[in-house]
Amino acid sequence: MGDEAIAKKGVLSLSYPIEHGIVKDWSDMEKVWHYTFFDALRVNPEEHAVVVSEAPMNPRKNRERMIEMLFEKFSCPAAYIVIQAVMSLYSYGRTTGCVVDSGDGVTHCVPVYEGYALPHAIQRLDLAGRDLSEYMAKILTESGHAMTSSSEQQIVRDMKESSCYVCDGDFAGTLKKCSERPTDFEKIYELPDGNKVNLTSERFRVPEVLFEPALCGRELPGIHQAVYKCIQDCEIDVRRDLYKNIVLSGGNTMFPGIADRLANELKALAPQKIDVKVVANPQRRYIVWMGASIVSQLSSFQKMLIWKSEYDEIGASVVHTKCF
Repeated sequence: MGDEAIAKKGVLSLSYPIEHGIVKDWSDMEKVWHYTFFDALRVNPEEHAVVVSEAPMNPRKNRERMIEMLFEKFSCPAAYIVIQAVMSLYSYGRTTGCVVDSGDGVTHCVPVYEGYALPHAIQRLDLAGRDLSEYMAKILTESGHAMTSSSEQQIVRDMKESSCYVCDGDFAGTLKKCSERPTDFEKIYELPDGNKVNLTSERFRVPEVLFEPALCGRELPGIHQAVYKCIQDCEIDVRRDLYKNIVLSGGNTMFPGIADRLANELKALAPQKIDVKVVANPQRRYIVWMGASIVSQLSSFQKMLIWKSEYDEIGASVVHTKCF
């Protein structure tokens, strides 16, 4: 489970209970939560209220299943489900902004106004960290470095996270410079067996997929276009506040250069005289957790919680009236 499974990836076949932000295997999800409570945190869930984050537009049946599992399987006294993007914004000390949340399985652009997500304008892209890792494995294979096993896929992921960056916007020009002077772009990655991989254009070609999904054969808008549509779909009087409060969240936004590139792309799309600001917390891989910890300290938190007595009286559907 978790880091222990990754450490033994050479002899294990890894599976992921969450795909594109949605739980697909509830049996494995229960095991993940059991591991989280009893092995990682070493706490008894029967003695603590539990806050769980979810992706925007999570199916209603999934929300109900989460609450049901927390109360029925783990006997939690109280629980609350929060939208990841809203928690990310709270961790930045804001209640209004546009959150670009990109993790392993899915990317969302979520407008939040006064602490509430605006569901009609949320943009979802089924393009995220795992897709970039697969694309990197593909172009490495094309250059003679086959990376197909589960252990090698984890190596590719580490290679991506430690070596890649977002170029300044002139992708074609950067590609041309790299072909002319590859040593200027070179980074050596040492494999566990001691062999070395010479990375050059791969370093910026992989993250470029976030802005040009067609590079990996996907017919999707780039993240800058998704953010633009997200904001433009909101009421005109809140757009200015959203443009100047764009925040990055999730491990797939950790590439150096991504904040400046996104800001520049949006300035080219946004109406004139609109102030565009993109902020990126160095700890943004964990800011959903940070935001949730802030919420749990609020004086109003006890009233926000779904208590076991409410669940017993109303059923799992109570999640739709108390968590929104």
